[in-house]
Amino acid sequence: MTATETQGRSLDVASLDSRHWLGIVAALVSAAVHLLLGIRLAPSALGISFILAGLGFLGGVALVGLGIRRRLVYAAGVPFTAVQILLWYYVNFAAGPKSFPADVGTLGAVDKVAQLVLLAVLVALLR
Repeated sequence: MTATETQGRSLDVASLDSRHWLGIVAALVSAAVHLLLGIRLAPSALGISFILAGLGFLGGVALVGLGIRRRLVYAAGVPFTAVQILLWYYVNFAAGPKSFPADVGTLGAVDKVAQLVLLAVLVALLR
C-alpha cells in the first residue's frame, strides 16, 4: 500500500451485494427511529440511551460502507440488535404497562421489523 492509501478511507460500495444494502436500509431505519425518540426524550437517561443506540446503528453502517472489518461488524451487530429487541420487549411489555401486541405502535412496529430484517441479514452475512 502506498502512503495515500493508508492515510484515508473511502467508501467501498462496489463490494456490497443486495444483502448488504438490505441490511444498510434496515439499520438506517432503526437508527432514524432511535434518534427521533432520543431527541424527543432528551435529556432523560432513556433519551440518551436511544441516541446512543441510533449512533451505534449509524456507526455500523459507516464501518460496513468503508469496508472496515466487516465480518467483525456483522458479528458485533447480531448481539447489539438482538439486545435492542429484547430490551424493547422487556421495558414496554414484560416490566411495563403495555399489552403485546395491542400497544406496539407504529414506530415500534417499524423499528422492530427493521431490526428483525437486520438480524437476519447479519446472520446470513456471517455464514
